[in-house]
Amino acid sequence: MEGGETQEWPDELDALVAAPAHHRLLFESDQVRVLDARIGPGDAVPVHTHRWPSVYYVLSSAQFVRRDADGEVLLDARTLEQPFELPSAVWSDPLPPHSLENVDTTELHVISVELKVL
Repeated sequence: MEGGETQEWPDELDALVAAPAHHRLLFESDQVRVLDARIGPGDAVPVHTHRWPSVYYVLSSAQFVRRDADGEVLLDARTLEQPFELPSAVWSDPLPPHSLENVDTTELHVISVELKVL
């Protein structure tokens, strides 16, 4: 991805538009966008995208299942080595259309710093 280039997914799939109950805008400029994402126990986030690469600052963790737009499992966190120390920062490339289901009894709480310009 070139600096400043975004993925070309429909605007209606942007996390703030497609899943506003789970994503709150904290800050936005021409260079970055910061989101507060909270997914409660047993909650499912509708299909959405994250068009920019991001640093995720994980404040509280939970087991989750990420599925693609067709419902196929992309990642089941229950299969990952656990636990990791909190808080924790992790890198993510842009995420194509996906849904996320919290399959745990605790909230998943992440601050996402999306980098519009690299």
